Amino acid sequence: MHQLRLFLIALQFFTRIPIPRWVGFDAAWLRQSSRYFPSVGWVVGAVCAAVYAGAGLIWPHAVAVVLSTIAGILLTGAFHEDGFADVCDGFGGGMTAERVLEIMKDSRVGAYGAIGIVLMLGLKLALLTSLPAHLIVIALLLAHTFSRLASCSLIWCMQYARHEGKAKPLAQEMSNGEFLFACLSVIVPAAVIWHYHPVALQTLLLTLLLTMMLTWRMAAMFARRIGGFTGDCLGATQQVAEVAIYLGLLAMPVDLPFI
Repeated sequence: MHQLRLFLIALQFFTRIPIPRWVGFDAAWLRQSSRYFPSVGWVVGAVCAAVYAGAGLIWPHAVAVVLSTIAGILLTGAFHEDGFADVCDGFGGGMTAERVLEIMKDSRVGAYGAIGIVLMLGLKLALLTSLPAHLIVIALLLAHTFSRLASCSLIWCMQYARHEGKAKPLAQEMSNGEFLFACLSVIVPAAVIWHYHPVALQTLLLTLLLTMMLTWRMAAMFARRIGGFTGDCLGATQQVAEVAIYLGLLAMPVDLPFI
């Protein structure tokens, strides 16, 4: 029952889905719920995939992709997209760590943020529209979960850069065991999906490599510029990792003699 409570708290924190009143709230529970951060991706991915599949029965492929993307944004309240825009503004306009953090805390969106989010959403739509229709559902499920695991890895291996903030209760503590649980909550279901809907090994390896490389690059930038991460950094990492997964799945397969 306590694990169910932790999952529902994570679901409430990262989506607009209402949860039962009996769940309650405690700051300690929010810290523990970080293990279920990637699991929320299964819910978001399933909703996006369902919208795409349903819309695809009525409208063209591209329209179904756009409606699916809109559904994901409405479901999460643009939580991660907002973080990406804030990071674009902060890291684009701030020269010192203090200034970067100050800009990211500002609720207004600047030129860097507006340009960044337009390009990010445009790239997502282009990639999803270019994917074969039969691969869209799998791509949405895997991208929304693995990208949240990538974001979760920052909580596990980095320190929080602010003294306060909405992500601080979530970021204060994440043990090796909790991160392992988060990994298994993604890898085990993904393995089942891959078993029934196999993807070329070269494509799978490229997807994982791109995701890890871009996640590492984001983490390195955060560590160098502000000495850690913030909630906006988590959202930005999720967005970048999601795009990395679409890029990997769409890449043309290359014949590798040793595979």
